[in-house]
Amino acid sequence: MEDKNRNEHKLLDVVSKLLNVIVCLMLLVAALVYINFCGVPEIYQSSKEIAANPPEAKMEPKLLTDVWVAPDTLTIPDDAQGKLIKYGRALIANTAYYLGPKGIIQHTSNGMNCQNCHLDAGTKPFGNNYSAVASTYPKFRERSGKLEDIYKRINDCFERSLNGKALDTMSNEMQAIKSYILWLGKDVIKGEKPKGAGLTELTFTDHPADPKKGKLIYIQKCLSCAGYVKSNMPFGVTYDSPQLSDEEAWDVAAYVNSQQHPDKDLSSDWPKISGKPDDHPFGPYADKFTEEQHKFGPFGPIAEFKKKQKKK
Repeated sequence: MEDKNRNEHKLLDVVSKLLNVIVCLMLLVAALVYINFCGVPEIYQSSKEIAANPPEAKMEPKLLTDVWVAPDTLTIPDDAQGKLIKYGRALIANTAYYLGPKGIIQHTSNGMNCQNCHLDAGTKPFGNNYSAVASTYPKFRERSGKLEDIYKRINDCFERSLNGKALDTMSNEMQAIKSYILWLGKDVIKGEKPKGAGLTELTFTDHPADPKKGKLIYIQKCLSCAGYVKSNMPFGVTYDSPQLSDEEAWDVAAYVNSQQHPDKDLSSDWPKISGKPDDHPFGPYADKFTEEQHKFGPFGPIAEFKKKQKKK
């Protein structure tokens, strides 16, 4: 009986080894067939072969190490001027509370906050921050055709972006906002614009932006956002880790621009119409392109035309 069991075990062992050999041969055949049709997998290629046929580069976010950083609020002086600066920051962050339709100071604006456009109270890199205001104002602006000071620029936001009324330039609120903005830019060299000021530059597409696609992206990713598209939407993203492609950003902007906006008399804007931005949505223009193209693009041909005109 023991001999019989021993023989059965030997037989099972032989069968098991034969099955392993068969499986290995099948895997070898499968690998040879794959290589024949698909080529050698990258991990087995030589360094010369990889150099001759490099893999596509991954789109990694560009990390900018010299981007402007706002001064620490803990360094605001503990004196009368410091209190004014802190009040200015509060007005930027909570404009509606102080100056909105039910504001505790006055009813000047439409209920939005300045930081809905100037993110993180005007301190976020590529979030339309205030870093370059102190260093570049007063300055000539194409839209008005005049030299503008900081007061005029602040009131432009109140009258346009906040669809409200201009502040009295000598009011405590105007002086507080001005003091805060000047404090933010105190370390920027006069005449310079630091990296991170303004907004992210987008590459032009070769076709018009699509408001319908933009609506879908807006619903999916941007409905809760209070900032600007590429570097700040969806709410909470940063310039070095965006979620939207350039094309998606254009489409979302097209969707937002296609919505109804408050009417405002723009007849005194852009006395020199050639100075209008490529994407300014209202005519007339100093070029042959339609209002539709100025609103949705493609913007590349417009920019190229303006470059040629400047050379002439």
